Amino acid sequence: MKKYRKLLAAVLAGAMTVAMSAGVQAAAEDGYIVKATNTEAKSSDNDFVIAIEGSVSSMDPANIPDTSAISATRGVYENLVQFNEDQEIVGQLAKSWEVSDDSLTYTFKLQEGVKFHDGTDFNSAAIKANYDRVVDEKNKLRQRRTFIVAQNDGTEKERVASIETPDDYTVIFTLSEPWSPFINRLTQFCIISPAALEEYGNDIMNHPCGTGPYICTEWEEGDHTSFKRNEDYWGEKPGVDTVTIKEVPEAGSRTAMLQTGEADMIYPTPADQIEAIKSVDDVNVLTADSNIMRYVTLNMDLPELQDQKVRQAMNYAIDKDAYIALMYSGNGKPATSIVPSIIGGYEEQTPYTYDVEKAKELMKEAGYEDGFKLTLWGDNTTQEIKGMTFVKQQLAQIGIEVEVMPMESATVNDKIYVEKDEAEINMWYVNWSASDFTMDGSVRSLLYSTMCPPTSANTAYYNNPDFDKLLDEGLHTADLEEQAKVYSEAQKMAWDAAPWLFLGNDQIIYSTKSYVSGVYVAPDGAFNFAHAQLAQ
Repeated sequence: MKKYRKLLAAVLAGAMTVAMSAGVQAAAEDGYIVKATNTEAKSSDNDFVIAIEGSVSSMDPANIPDTSAISATRGVYENLVQFNEDQEIVGQLAKSWEVSDDSLTYTFKLQEGVKFHDGTDFNSAAIKANYDRVVDEKNKLRQRRTFIVAQNDGTEKERVASIETPDDYTVIFTLSEPWSPFINRLTQFCIISPAALEEYGNDIMNHPCGTGPYICTEWEEGDHTSFKRNEDYWGEKPGVDTVTIKEVPEAGSRTAMLQTGEADMIYPTPADQIEAIKSVDDVNVLTADSNIMRYVTLNMDLPELQDQKVRQAMNYAIDKDAYIALMYSGNGKPATSIVPSIIGGYEEQTPYTYDVEKAKELMKEAGYEDGFKLTLWGDNTTQEIKGMTFVKQQLAQIGIEVEVMPMESATVNDKIYVEKDEAEINMWYVNWSASDFTMDGSVRSLLYSTMCPPTSANTAYYNNPDFDKLLDEGLHTADLEEQAKVYSEAQKMAWDAAPWLFLGNDQIIYSTKSYVSGVYVAPDGAFNFAHAQLAQ
């Protein structure tokens, strides 16, 4: 396991960069945790405010669809293991672990003396109770698909054959077969108080109760989420009294909040407003490479989108360089595979270069010389609407008339996660990042045949048994060379099939007041405020 951990860290360490602007530079060797850069700057209070573009759509860590919700829940909940600020897997609620030679048995030794926010004890029984809840089909939790494999005969198989709890501080997972990303996936397996689950059931989203450094005091979807310091936290005590995540979809409003001090941090920072932010003396602008994939799903069940030539034509009609310039002021790069280059196993594909004439030729060969009409769904934020409008304008060049339909994030989710015979989706402007940083985590939920809604987010309804087989082979081998081979084939297969409009991989851009330290945004776009500090 140590060998694997070091390899993962090496892959990611080379991809992480940090730049602090507004006249201030941070030493590269300091990593990418924000350091306070102005010793004269002071905060007027000890309350940390983050203004974000997205929405915290749930406070149930086993049932969250987006990175903003992941970020919020990580203030309240903890996992057996976690990625640290250097993207290395380290213990959190587990103080150590061992893996058997056959890669089937994982034995974790747990932290002692840890309590949940309700005062009950954290122990091995809590781990088992949370796992049992996640895999129980009656609960219909999104995280269930992490631990359940759909078989070709329509049945299901659990990846974990058994969980043993020989004592309060030992838990043993035995897998049904080798599963290479298991330890990575546990970075997303948060532990909820069993007592709270017993009391609230799946309404736990309105009554969060974990072991983390903060206690959630209020969650109002679409507006804000508030936390107070957990005075009895078992680890390093939080440095701020409260944290408030404010949902501010309008980019200019977020910028104004940072400039006036109403917010101490904003994420994301609109690339076209970086220069305006730099003009403020007490602000840092930070960038980091991401594993965020920007794309548009194409519903391959639609008659107009069934022909591969049409989907490829649509990709050739998109000027990816212009997209990166418009959307991120050059802070990113065009997509060159179905995953970003930061993902282990990535292999660059032959690009869909901007070629309108070639696109028109392919449309003619497919019998759609005169084009057709489609709808494009997406979130109603400033940035997302800009991106959707760009796609609309590009596709108009080959006769495809696109109706842009921005909606509230919750509305989009409600319309997408329906049974196949109820699906009305044509195209979806969206982004995805794999918080476990694996190839499987990057594509299985999006392109595997059994991951269509409502199970998961394969809204292209891509169904290729050969592709599925390759993903399964990669999942069941710990041989890195064999993984590289099968994932190379899988990437080429899906790239050629063009179930998406492959747009780009942007850099993460966020900004803080210069008196802020201890926070950061990880490559998957999740912001971490567990160790936030405000100079007083």
